Order: sequence, then C-alpha cells, then structure tokens
Amino acid sequence: MMKYLIIGVLVFAVIAGFLFWKFGPSFSKKPEEKIPVVINVWGLWEDESLMKPALDEYKKIKPEVSVNYKFQSSQNYRTRTQTKINAMEGPDIYMINNAWTLMFLKSGSITPAPKEVFTPQEFSQTFYQVVRDDFTNYLEIKTAVDSASNIADKNKALQDEFNARGKIYAIPRGIDGLALFVNTDILSAAGIAVPKTWNEFRDAAFKLTVSDQSNIIKTAGASIGLTGNVDHWSDILGLLFLQQPGAKIDTPGDGSGADVLRFYIDFAKVSDKRVWDNTFEPSTQAFAAGKVAFYFAPSWRAHELRQINPQLNFRIAPVPQLAGKNVAWANYWGYTVSSKSKFPKESWEFLKFLTSAEAEKILYQKASETRLFGLPYSRVDLQKELLNDPLAGAFVAQGPYYKSWYLNSDTHDQGLNDEMVKYYEDAVNAAANNQDPVSSLQTTSKGIEQVLDKYIRPNPIASPSK
Repeated sequence: MMKYLIIGVLVFAVIAGFLFWKFGPSFSKKPEEKIPVVINVWGLWEDESLMKPALDEYKKIKPEVSVNYKFQSSQNYRTRTQTKINAMEGPDIYMINNAWTLMFLKSGSITPAPKEVFTPQEFSQTFYQVVRDDFTNYLEIKTAVDSASNIADKNKALQDEFNARGKIYAIPRGIDGLALFVNTDILSAAGIAVPKTWNEFRDAAFKLTVSDQSNIIKTAGASIGLTGNVDHWSDILGLLFLQQPGAKIDTPGDGSGADVLRFYIDFAKVSDKRVWDNTFEPSTQAFAAGKVAFYFAPSWRAHELRQINPQLNFRIAPVPQLAGKNVAWANYWGYTVSSKSKFPKESWEFLKFLTSAEAEKILYQKASETRLFGLPYSRVDLQKELLNDPLAGAFVAQGPYYKSWYLNSDTHDQGLNDEMVKYYEDAVNAAANNQDPVSSLQTTSKGIEQVLDKYIRPNPIASPSK
C-alpha cells in the first residue's frame, strides 16, 4: 500500500512540475519592451530652426513621441522621395505639392488618415474648399454622385457620402497661390489704382508702360505674355483658363482655349499695346529692380524681393477677375504620411497638431522673425487675422475661391507638372510665332492625355490573349 502511495505522489509531482513549467509564470523571460515611436519628417522650404518651436510644443503634449525634422533640397525631390519609399528607406511624413496627390496615390505612396484622428467632416470645416478638393477623395465622390440619376438632393447626398467614405490624403502647410504684386511708387506717380478686373489691368498696364524713341520698353506695365522671362507664367495661364467661361484646361483645343491663349500673348505681341517683351531679365529680377508695375507670383517671392532690393516699395493684391465669379490659382504644399511608415496613426496625430490654430500661429510668428511674414494660414478660422495685412492678406483673401490644376510652377517634379507645363509652353511659343492657336492647343490636348495616363489614371486592364 505504501508502495502505491509513493508512486502516486511521484506521478503527481511530475505532472504538477510539468504543468508549472508549461503554464506557470516565467522568471527568466524579460517583459516585452515597447517600441519607441520615432517619426521622421522630410520638409521643403523651411529649415530645422523654423520648425523647432512647433516640435518642442508637441513634445510637451506627447513626450513619448520623438519627431525628427530634416530639411530637403527641392532638386530631384519628388523622384528621390518615391524611390526611398519604395525601398522602405523613406520618411514617415513628407511634403507634396497640391497637384501631386493623385500621382503619389497611383504609386501607392500614401496612407490616408485614420478617421479616429481626422474625420472628413472636420477636415472640410477646417480648411478651404480647394484643400478638400486637392487632398481628399471628395472630387471622386462628387463625380459618382453627380452621375447618379436617382438622387433628388445631390448636395446632401454628396456631403453624406463624403462624411461616410471620405479619405484624407494630406494636410496643407499653409495656403498659397498666385497674387498680384504692385510697385506702389509707379502706381502712385501715375495716379492709378490697383486693378480689380482684367480690363482695368490691361488698361493700367498699357498706361504705365514707358518706351523710348526706339520703341524699347524701359518701364514695363506688367510681366506677362511670354514664357522665357516670365516667372510663374504657367500659373498665370492656368488662372486665365479657369476664369474663362467655356475654356477647358484639360482639353484646350477649341475656340475658347484659343481666346485664352491670344489674350495672354497679346500683352507681349501686339506692338502698339505691348507691355512686356523678351529684352527684359526674368520678371522677378525686373520687378525687384523697379522696372515693372505689375508682377504675378506666390507669397514666397516677397521674401526674395526684399532680399534683392530692401528699398523696393510694393504691396500684394488679389488677382484680377472677370465678371460673374471670383477664381484664383492655388499653388501650395502639404504633408502626407508614407504607406511604408511604421507609425501611421502617430504620424497623422502629429500632422493634425501641425495644422492646429496654436501650431500655425507658432510657425507663422517664428518665420516672421527672419522673413517679411510667415506662411499664410491654411485654416479658415484664422483668415481674419491676416486679411488686412498689405502683403499676406491677399493670399488668405483668395482662400474661398482658389482653384487648381496641374500647371503649378517651380515644383521641380520631373513628372506631372513639369511635363504638363512643357506642352503648354510649346503652345504659347507657337502662338507667339503666329501659328494657329487652335491647332497648337489641339496638340497640347493630345499631350495632356498622355501625361494624365502616365501619372494619374489607372493602368488599362490588359486585354486577354487570343
């Protein structure tokens, strides 16, 4: 009996020991370590010192998150960024131009914002309409709703659909676009007011143009009409297309498109009315030298002008308009999150902070310490704080009626914008050399189709082999 008792105890001890070893607490296993959250950001135009105050503020809110900001050169930036992302070596957050969104989506380089971080409804209420159009899938949803014949209230259906299945692809780092720079000394001396319409602009530019006895322009009324020495000419032409009733910027090869082209080149082509010609240096340098009354440019050119000529007296006004409705040209930058980021949610949380009213004010004030002004606010609720500023005010004043397309200047993307600009450049130069503008723009239309297929549209489904 004792023998069986001893055997039972031994068996129980072996079983108990095995169960303890298998399921009991481990004294040798180290507790699982939490991976530190480190977010790497690639930025353009602003160096580390300008971003530091915002990063320091975010550290107070999220001490467990480290954000490393690195300034990038614009040279080969677009291709370099996409290559790094594809190789799993890119940043968590990077900058894109407002015209790049679909190009980066096609390459699979973007992670949309989680709805628990940023809802489509909140995004729409925070930023201007052009931001919603450029940085979300709103226009895709709008196209689907507009094409549906069984929807009575399409405005409500559109808002409901966007709130339900909207996707946020990027956030704006300020708002910017084309504005009218005015030499106040030239206008004051002639007693001419800042033009608000294109008719007023044309008349004022002609009156302000000063030529010598040989008909050589000494003071230009405006830097417009050519491509070679007109900085931001593609933005100007894009603006004219979006303003002109009936003109189609994506299929310009018709009479309305030709009218836009003629209007643009006539400023430098019509001999007795020309206000600009190819004898001038690039328009930014000419305006800085006090040789030009009107000059079109985005906000960042103001800082360059002040550096070139600290004595230059100028102000900035909204672009001229046609009767009926206001349209301005948007050309701005934003941040997005890489599809290869290890911390997509945390990255989007940081970007939401970066567009908070507090962060935008911090960044604006820091930039204003070394520049004429900071980047104009992207938030609608901050518009009133800059409206009366003689320089920054024009850019936020145009906020509600900015529009965009793929003719943004100075993106250096070696892709969508650069190739689109080249097709339009050929059309402008051909028309300036007396070629038929309709024919030139029909060639442009064919080029546009090729560029859109290459960078935006889905690859066609291969036909089954026969």
